[in-house]
Amino acid sequence: MPTTRLAVLFIFGTAFGFAQWPQWGGPNRNFQVSGSPPLATTWPTAGPKRVWTRPLGEGFSGMVVGGGRLYTLHNRGNRGQTGDQEVVVAIDTATGKTVWEFAYKASFTNDAEVGPGPHASPLLDGDRLYTVGVTSKLHCLDTKTGKVVWMHDLKSEYKSSNLIYGYASSPLLYKNNIVLPVGGENHALMAFDKTTGKLAWSTGTFTNAYSSPVLINVDGQDQIVTVMKQDVMSVDPNKPAVTWWHPQKAEYGLNVTMPVWGPGNLLFVSSSYSAGSKVLELHQQNGKTTVKELWDGYRLNVHHTNVVRIGDVVYGSTGMSGPAPLTAVEVRTGKVLWQDRQFSKANMVVADGKVIVLDQDGMLALTILSPQGCKVLAKAQVMEKLAWTPPVLAGTKLYVRDRKTLVALELGR
Repeated sequence: MPTTRLAVLFIFGTAFGFAQWPQWGGPNRNFQVSGSPPLATTWPTAGPKRVWTRPLGEGFSGMVVGGGRLYTLHNRGNRGQTGDQEVVVAIDTATGKTVWEFAYKASFTNDAEVGPGPHASPLLDGDRLYTVGVTSKLHCLDTKTGKVVWMHDLKSEYKSSNLIYGYASSPLLYKNNIVLPVGGENHALMAFDKTTGKLAWSTGTFTNAYSSPVLINVDGQDQIVTVMKQDVMSVDPNKPAVTWWHPQKAEYGLNVTMPVWGPGNLLFVSSSYSAGSKVLELHQQNGKTTVKELWDGYRLNVHHTNVVRIGDVVYGSTGMSGPAPLTAVEVRTGKVLWQDRQFSKANMVVADGKVIVLDQDGMLALTILSPQGCKVLAKAQVMEKLAWTPPVLAGTKLYVRDRKTLVALELGR
């Protein structure tokens, strides 16, 4: 293994205490698992083995896994548009049983399809869990007990942006700080000391949206990039200061999907609501970041699911409502290579040379995605309700949730 690859693995392993799936998007925040154990190449007709199934409340919050526990958030209250409480739950990964719960008041009303939240994924770092709920309450919890170490109400303390569907951005760990978009004057991106909760820094004047931040490195300079209401924005967290921004004008500010960073210094950004996709090529020149838009178009417009890049191709479900075919696009040119209508709007995880696909109708598939097309190795119906949460892979165990159930599946050989 190349030295640089070992260094990357060491950095991520150290930062998260070797948690198996510590944050939104997994170990490297790109929905890809390096060095995954071998996965089965076929399943029985009924699908992969169910390790356990348990009920779970409303919400689309992602899951994190480490130390034999799974952590996520859900809503407790009226099922549907209005909820009374948000619940952070720690679950034993072997049995599916609750280890502890932490509940707090979080009344939020939304339309029936989206529901009352929560939406953001937790962040796991050693013996601390960081969560953000739909009403912008940020908590740091002790993973052993579920007790509050520190908290911030981003709405009352910092006047976080008002969002129709509630707060949805998943926090990012950078060095010793928890970083997340808040929105507002000088509060576009904020960082809090992970141990004490003390404000570390705050910068930028942009209105927040629903996308989550991602860490990139542009020719040696760390940058944290997130999509705000009308712009892609980047911050140098070591100054800290806004380094650049570029328009991404989705109607109603509905920018949801996290950007994808990859080789060639290429940043892929996609939204529905008339914004579409674009690729930005970033470089350092004379101490500043140059931003060159290579292409933009609407053949791939990702609503709220994730996007993965494999080689020189990005894969994502295109479309806001109705059919949302899985689409392959050359990242540098924007050329559409193929579209496949086997799946409804889908999220993906890459592991063991395969791509695990879970669509919104609860159809799970094991596939190989390539520039030539989508090859399905196995397929099974595993969920019943709206499944908008990306699957999580920890070892050979896959965790999936919809609006009423959490399921653990065994995908190993």
